[in-house]
Amino acid sequence: MDLHLLLAKLIPLLITLLELTGVLLIAFGSVKAIVDLIRSRFNLGNEDTKLTLAQSLALALEFKMGAEILKTITVRTLDELKILGAIVLIRVVLTFVIHWEIKTTHEDKKKMIHQIRIQQEREKLAAIRSAHAESGSDQEPS
Repeated sequence: MDLHLLLAKLIPLLITLLELTGVLLIAFGSVKAIVDLIRSRFNLGNEDTKLTLAQSLALALEFKMGAEILKTITVRTLDELKILGAIVLIRVVLTFVIHWEIKTTHEDKKKMIHQIRIQQEREKLAAIRSAHAESGSDQEPS
């Protein structure tokens, strides 16, 4: 079989598979985020819900970008290439923004966890000092 003929039949199938995978990832990620939102009683400050949705959107965009790259092989006219280029550019920008959001959310979460741990350590230290002070005041100095 001629390689060109094989690619002509295979590429549209691969594009469809990648596009479908992207759509399914968006759907599943959205449903999971909605369930998480409901479980949190619509706590809009819940970073985990936002992170779940952002990660599924980012992964979906990667699959959809793969489909767009394969489409460049099948482009026949300059107008199709311009449209495809615009779509790829928009998806690249969206991917960049979503990845930035994920990174920022992770960093904010790490900072919050670090602050909680510092506060817990301070409370432990204060409790130890308080216990030591109480036990020291009960004893006579030597």
